[in-house]
Amino acid sequence: MSGVNKVILIGNLGRDPEVRRTSKGDPIVSFSVATTESWRDKASGERKDRTEWHNVVIFNENLGRIAEQYLKKGSKVYLEGQLQTREYTDKDGNQRKATDVVLQRSRGELTLLDSRGRGGEAGDEGGYGERSGGGGGQSFGRSSPMERRPAAGGGAPRGGAGGGALDDDIPF
Repeated sequence: MSGVNKVILIGNLGRDPEVRRTSKGDPIVSFSVATTESWRDKASGERKDRTEWHNVVIFNENLGRIAEQYLKKGSKVYLEGQLQTREYTDKDGNQRKATDVVLQRSRGELTLLDSRGRGGEAGDEGGYGERSGGGGGQSFGRSSPMERRPAAGGGAPRGGAGGGALDDDIPF
Protein backbone atom coordinates (compact mmCIF):
# COMPACT_ATOMS: atom_id res chain seq x y z
CA MET A 1 0.00 0.00 0.00
CA SER A 2 1.34 3.43 -0.87
CA GLY A 3 0.93 6.54 1.25
CA VAL A 4 1.06 10.29 1.07
CA ASN A 5 3.87 12.36 2.58
CA LYS A 6 3.01 16.03 2.12
CA VAL A 7 3.63 18.99 4.41
CA ILE A 8 2.18 22.48 3.98
CA LEU A 9 3.54 25.27 6.17
CA ILE A 10 2.89 28.99 6.47
CA GLY A 11 5.33 30.67 8.80
CA ASN A 12 8.28 32.98 9.30
CA LEU A 13 11.96 32.27 8.72
CA GLY A 14 13.89 31.95 11.96
CA ARG A 15 17.26 32.51 10.28
CA ASP A 16 18.70 33.55 6.94
CA PRO A 17 18.95 30.72 4.38
CA GLU A 18 22.27 28.85 4.45
CA VAL A 19 23.63 27.53 1.14
CA ARG A 20 25.96 24.54 0.87
CA ARG A 21 27.10 22.72 -2.26
CA THR A 22 27.38 19.02 -3.03
CA SER A 23 30.57 17.59 -4.52
CA LYS A 24 28.89 17.98 -7.93
CA GLY A 25 28.20 21.67 -7.20
CA ASP A 26 24.44 21.31 -6.70
CA PRO A 27 23.07 23.78 -4.11
CA ILE A 28 21.41 22.69 -0.86
CA VAL A 29 19.58 25.52 0.90
CA SER A 30 18.47 25.19 4.52
CA PHE A 31 16.64 27.42 6.99
CA SER A 32 14.16 27.16 9.84
CA VAL A 33 10.50 28.20 9.79
CA ALA A 34 8.39 29.01 12.84
CA THR A 35 4.65 28.35 12.88
CA THR A 36 2.60 29.77 15.75
CA GLU A 37 -0.78 28.57 16.96
CA SER A 38 -2.84 30.97 19.10
CA TRP A 39 -5.89 30.33 21.26
CA ARG A 40 -7.73 31.75 24.26
CA ASP A 41 -7.56 29.71 27.49
CA LYS A 42 -11.10 28.79 28.52
CA ALA A 43 -10.37 28.87 32.26
CA SER A 44 -8.46 32.16 32.50
CA GLY A 45 -9.53 33.87 29.28
CA GLU A 46 -5.91 34.74 28.57
CA ARG A 47 -4.37 34.40 25.13
CA LYS A 48 -1.90 31.51 24.69
CA ASP A 49 0.62 30.85 21.92
CA ARG A 50 2.58 27.76 20.93
CA THR A 51 5.40 28.02 18.39
CA GLU A 52 6.78 25.01 16.50
CA TRP A 53 10.11 25.15 14.67
CA HIS A 54 10.60 23.29 11.39
CA ASN A 55 13.91 22.62 9.62
CA VAL A 56 13.53 23.12 5.86
CA VAL A 57 15.95 21.80 3.23
CA ILE A 58 15.66 22.66 -0.48
CA PHE A 59 17.33 20.39 -3.05
CA ASN A 60 15.47 22.05 -5.96
CA GLU A 61 17.93 24.36 -7.74
CA ASN A 62 15.33 26.92 -8.92
CA LEU A 63 13.57 27.19 -5.56
CA GLY A 64 16.93 27.26 -3.78
CA ARG A 65 18.09 30.19 -5.90
CA ILE A 66 14.91 32.12 -5.08
CA ALA A 67 15.24 31.32 -1.37
CA GLU A 68 18.88 32.40 -1.38
CA GLN A 69 18.16 35.70 -3.15
CA TYR A 70 14.88 36.82 -1.61
CA LEU A 71 14.38 35.20 1.80
CA LYS A 72 15.79 36.54 5.03
CA LYS A 73 15.16 36.09 8.72
CA GLY A 74 11.54 37.07 9.45
CA SER A 75 10.26 36.54 5.88
CA LYS A 76 6.77 35.04 5.70
CA VAL A 77 6.55 31.99 3.41
CA TYR A 78 4.17 29.31 2.23
CA LEU A 79 5.85 26.04 1.33
CA GLU A 80 4.95 22.52 0.33
CA GLY A 81 7.32 19.62 0.78
CA GLN A 82 7.58 16.26 2.46
CA LEU A 83 8.92 14.96 5.77
CA GLN A 84 12.25 13.18 5.77
CA THR A 85 14.06 11.81 8.84
CA ARG A 86 17.85 11.56 8.95
CA GLU A 87 20.27 10.12 11.48
CA TYR A 88 23.55 11.73 12.46
CA THR A 89 26.20 11.69 15.18
CA ASP A 90 26.49 14.86 17.26
CA LYS A 91 29.75 16.43 18.41
CA ASP A 92 29.66 14.35 21.63
CA GLY A 93 29.38 11.08 19.68
CA ASN A 94 25.66 10.52 20.41
CA GLN A 95 23.34 9.14 17.71
CA ARG A 96 20.57 11.64 16.92
CA LYS A 97 17.58 11.82 14.59
CA ALA A 98 16.15 14.93 12.96
CA THR A 99 13.05 15.33 10.81
CA ASP A 100 13.18 17.94 8.05
CA VAL A 101 10.67 19.38 5.60
CA VAL A 102 12.30 18.68 2.23
CA LEU A 103 11.59 20.29 -1.15
CA GLN A 104 12.96 17.78 -3.66
CA ARG A 105 14.39 18.40 -7.12
CA SER A 106 11.15 17.49 -8.89
CA ARG A 107 8.60 18.50 -6.24
CA GLY A 108 7.90 21.30 -3.87
CA GLU A 109 6.50 24.79 -3.81
CA LEU A 110 7.69 28.01 -2.24
CA THR A 111 5.60 31.20 -2.12
CA LEU A 112 6.99 34.46 -0.78
CA LEU A 113 4.12 36.03 1.14
CA ASP A 114 5.67 39.38 2.04
CA SER A 115 7.90 40.32 -0.88
CA ARG A 116 7.90 43.86 -2.29
CA GLY A 117 5.22 43.02 -4.86
CA ARG A 118 2.74 41.75 -2.22
CA GLY A 119 3.93 38.19 -2.59
CA GLY A 120 5.49 36.29 -5.43
CA GLU A 121 5.39 32.63 -6.18
CA ALA A 122 7.73 30.00 -7.52
CA GLY A 123 6.86 26.39 -8.06
CA ASP A 124 8.27 23.40 -9.86
CA GLU A 125 6.00 21.80 -12.41
CA GLY A 126 7.39 18.26 -12.28
CA GLY A 127 10.53 19.21 -14.18
CA TYR A 128 8.76 21.16 -16.93
CA GLY A 129 10.02 24.57 -15.90
CA GLU A 130 9.47 27.27 -13.35
CA ARG A 131 6.02 28.71 -12.90
CA SER A 132 5.23 32.37 -13.18
CA GLY A 133 2.75 33.93 -10.85
CA GLY A 134 2.16 36.28 -8.00
CA GLY A 135 -0.61 38.19 -6.37
CA GLY A 136 -0.10 37.21 -2.76
CA GLY A 137 -0.36 33.42 -2.97
CA GLN A 138 -3.47 33.03 -5.10
CA SER A 139 -2.65 29.38 -5.88
CA PHE A 140 -3.32 27.98 -2.39
CA GLY A 141 -6.39 26.07 -3.58
CA ARG A 142 -4.62 24.36 -6.50
CA SER A 143 -2.15 21.74 -5.33
CA SER A 144 -1.68 19.55 -8.41
CA PRO A 145 0.33 20.73 -11.45
CA MET A 146 -2.55 19.46 -13.63
CA GLU A 147 -4.98 21.78 -11.81
CA ARG A 148 -2.81 24.90 -12.03
CA ARG A 149 -3.70 27.52 -14.58
CA PRO A 150 -0.97 29.31 -16.54
CA ALA A 151 -0.11 32.84 -15.47
CA ALA A 152 -2.01 35.68 -17.15
CA GLY A 153 -0.37 37.36 -20.11
CA GLY A 154 1.57 34.39 -21.49
CA GLY A 155 3.82 33.88 -18.48
CA ALA A 156 4.40 37.53 -17.63
CA PRO A 157 4.16 38.35 -13.94
CA ARG A 158 0.74 39.39 -12.72
CA GLY A 159 0.19 42.38 -10.52
CA GLY A 160 -0.52 42.33 -6.82
CA ALA A 161 -3.94 42.92 -5.29
CA GLY A 162 -4.57 45.89 -7.61
CA GLY A 163 -3.78 43.88 -10.76
CA GLY A 164 -1.14 46.34 -11.97
CA ALA A 165 2.32 45.45 -13.20
CA LEU A 166 5.00 44.75 -10.64
CA ASP A 167 7.96 47.09 -10.72
CA ASP A 168 10.45 45.00 -8.77
CA ASP A 169 13.29 42.77 -9.92
CA ILE A 170 11.92 39.39 -8.83
CA PRO A 171 12.36 37.04 -11.83
CA PHE A 172 8.98 35.30 -11.55
